[in-house]
Amino acid sequence: MRVVEIWVAVFVCVGLVLTGGCNEELKNCRIQNEVQGKRINELESEVKASELRLAQLREQLKTAKSSGDVEADALKQAIAALEKDLADKRTLIASMQEQLLLGGVKLPVELSTMLEDFAKDKDMVTYDAERGIVKFKSDLLFKSGSDEVTASATDAVRSLSKILNTEQGTEFDIIIAGHTDDQPIRHSRGKHPSNWHLSAHRAIAVLRVMAGSDIVSERLSVRGFGEFRPIVPNEPNKVGNKQNRRVEIFIVPRGT
Repeated sequence: MRVVEIWVAVFVCVGLVLTGGCNEELKNCRIQNEVQGKRINELESEVKASELRLAQLREQLKTAKSSGDVEADALKQAIAALEKDLADKRTLIASMQEQLLLGGVKLPVELSTMLEDFAKDKDMVTYDAERGIVKFKSDLLFKSGSDEVTASATDAVRSLSKILNTEQGTEFDIIIAGHTDDQPIRHSRGKHPSNWHLSAHRAIAVLRVMAGSDIVSERLSVRGFGEFRPIVPNEPNKVGNKQNRRVEIFIVPRGT
């Protein structure tokens, strides 16, 4: 992995810009996230129950086939229907989890301004005020196959951490998500057996920098997606694409 970018993604809900309105929007989004989280838990429980039922039906089908039971066709139909239901529920859970991860609120004007000023002072950073996205475009975040944040990238992450530790910034939690391209791990398989490991280890490395910059641990979490959520197509034959090698930092309501 040669090139990694940090994308600090601040995804917004419709709300008011004034502080009072923003606080109310934060409260509303927290409530929505709690409801969404409960529904995800319910669906996951239903999936587990369905998986057990599916295993039972498959065993029954084996027995029916071996004994020439006339119920075999009915069992096949039941299995097909349950498999479809499971696939639909898994898709729904993934979609709801994505919404929960990306759900945010409209940033306070002061925080947005600080992020804008932060980007102006650094060649490696851009800030999209319309979409609330700060991008670290440095090619120096990690060396190939490494999860050690370079000195220049560390300084930038520390500067961002100072902003997120301001009175306005502490209203938000931080989710650090690692991504890779589809190139297989070659030179560091002992430490990173797969791209999943590498993406998670890199996210943890960024978390450590932020935690070392006095962001309280309760606000920080990590996710590793490996090669499975590319933003652009990878080149054929596992050549990869540098845009997919990235770490995204999502700024979300407290308690998300």
